Amino acid sequence: MKKKKSIKNSLINLFLFLMLLVGLALVFNEPIKTFLLKQRSNQYRVSDITKDQIVENKKKETTFDFDAVEAADLESVLRGTFSDEDLYVLGGIAIPSVSINLPIYKGLSDAAITFGAGTMTPEQEMGEGNYSLASHHMINPEILFGPLVNIQLGTPMYLTDLEYIYEYTVTYKEYVAPTRVDLLDIVPDKTLLTLITCDYTGANRLAVQGELAKKTPIKEASPEIADAFGLSINR
Repeated sequence: MKKKKSIKNSLINLFLFLMLLVGLALVFNEPIKTFLLKQRSNQYRVSDITKDQIVENKKKETTFDFDAVEAADLESVLRGTFSDEDLYVLGGIAIPSVSINLPIYKGLSDAAITFGAGTMTPEQEMGEGNYSLASHHMINPEILFGPLVNIQLGTPMYLTDLEYIYEYTVTYKEYVAPTRVDLLDIVPDKTLLTLITCDYTGANRLAVQGELAKKTPIKEASPEIADAFGLSINR
């Protein structure tokens, strides 16, 4: 009888321990993801690369299959954090009004849109056509493209390839169906920046577009814009 009671108590203790682990995982899941995302993203800051590296990265081969992208759960973030997958930095995007400062990577791999913003088409160029970027929307609204929910029409958005600063003005913000690939089309007489992320349900997309307002040599960038990218400009 004592033996059975001891086994029963052990099973109860094991169950309680497992429930504790599950509870801790649920509580710390998002903080762990946020920490790992920021750490990995910071390794590729545009302030830590050179213009020559960007030129070489443009020549690299990578994937543009948006349908193959998975949800950014803790498992995928851990996998990406410790993966040896190369990420090819093409520049950076900064939107000071909503505290966005992310590296831009070539392609749409899981890692690219988990640790920054990925380019959506192979041949796109900053300051030309329709420069389109995608990134995840996490539960933490302050990372990746999550802050786009708070962006306002008329807001300036900045890109840099370390040669120029490209300033765009937000002209469009809508929740759209995933089938709205027409938003990536080149529009005659317009030079666009298109940003795409999931809504909080994952069923639809938040699309933000802006029109090119100004193109400035990077050495002529204002201190405020340089600071938005974490850049130190030698004038």
